[in-house]
Amino acid sequence: MAKELKELTKRAENYSQWFNDLVVKADLAEQSAVRGCMVIKPYGYAIWEKMQHQLDLMFKETGVQNAYFPLLIPKSFLSREAEHVKGFAKECAVVTHYRLKSDESGNGVVVDPAARLEEELIIRPTSETIIWNTYKNWIQSWRDLPLMCNQWCNVMRWEMRTRPFLRTSEFLWQEGHTAHATREEAEEEARRMLHVYADFAEQWMAVPVVQGVKSETERFAGALDTYTIEAMMQDGKALQSGTSHFLGQNFAKSFDVTFLNKENQQEYVWATSWGVSTRLIGALIMTHSDDNGLVLPPKLAPIQVVMIPIGRGEEQMQAINNKLQPVVEQLKRLGITVKYDDSDNKRPGFKYADYELKGVPVRIVMGVATLKTIQSS
Repeated sequence: MAKELKELTKRAENYSQWFNDLVVKADLAEQSAVRGCMVIKPYGYAIWEKMQHQLDLMFKETGVQNAYFPLLIPKSFLSREAEHVKGFAKECAVVTHYRLKSDESGNGVVVDPAARLEEELIIRPTSETIIWNTYKNWIQSWRDLPLMCNQWCNVMRWEMRTRPFLRTSEFLWQEGHTAHATREEAEEEARRMLHVYADFAEQWMAVPVVQGVKSETERFAGALDTYTIEAMMQDGKALQSGTSHFLGQNFAKSFDVTFLNKENQQEYVWATSWGVSTRLIGALIMTHSDDNGLVLPPKLAPIQVVMIPIGRGEEQMQAINNKLQPVVEQLKRLGITVKYDDSDNKRPGFKYADYELKGVPVRIVMGVATLKTIQSS
């Protein structure tokens, strides 16, 4: 067995360390130079891309459109909704200056004290405030509703104790924000998006989830109701894997977002927000993987099939290639992601262990003996 697998902590010995080891050894992510933040490596990001692609399709089937809103939020915006600012105040990263200057002593750069912002800017912990300030300009009458936008972005929340994918200071996610004419429509939308998350988790991630409602103390800051999907991990702990929030009229009132209804009367709109993040990759790891490495459902595996030819000399390798290449092309035409690994800098045993560690669902190996069997049949 390859050295990498020998050094993988067993789940029974230390589940938390097993998870951390697997994230690194399977080339999913690594710690960055910024405390609490991670670098998502290409293999890990490929999983996120597949998740993102499918979720995006599912969102758009419900009528949602993608948009993008600023990373920086004026501090005063967070003060407009009392519960919201209370919930996120301790996690916010604050931008106070807009310029650096050279250190007069020659030691790099320092913050220019003359460049202090008139109003501090907050790196978004979530985007309700900046979005509802924008929606005020987009909504005038009932004809503008429902308004349903989603954005794919990063957010920043200072965390004391971090773990890759599960809890990091910066993470990737999507956040949907919708406005509706009635309470009933908004509540229905919040529940609909929870069902979308549950369907994705079960049909694409192969992760069973329980759908429910958060208690009052666990609600999203500023929400009237928070719906959640919870998944059971191998260590017996539940992992919150996605949430959808019925916001009532709280943010509409805070940002004065009103519309003229069909009776020609002004009303505040009703709101929802909902999101899932790269935590889904953590859920995927902890639900399926084992002491031999990642176990990935085929729909989300970056490499669904790996083919490894085994031969000596150029003549044998060419003969094997001639048989395998048509299979590679046929699988690609079927939409299956295939890697043909004929590299000569690794032994076959190392390749087997490496692809098992990375959770590739199907491995096809062809050697000279197999080739002769095919040729004689």
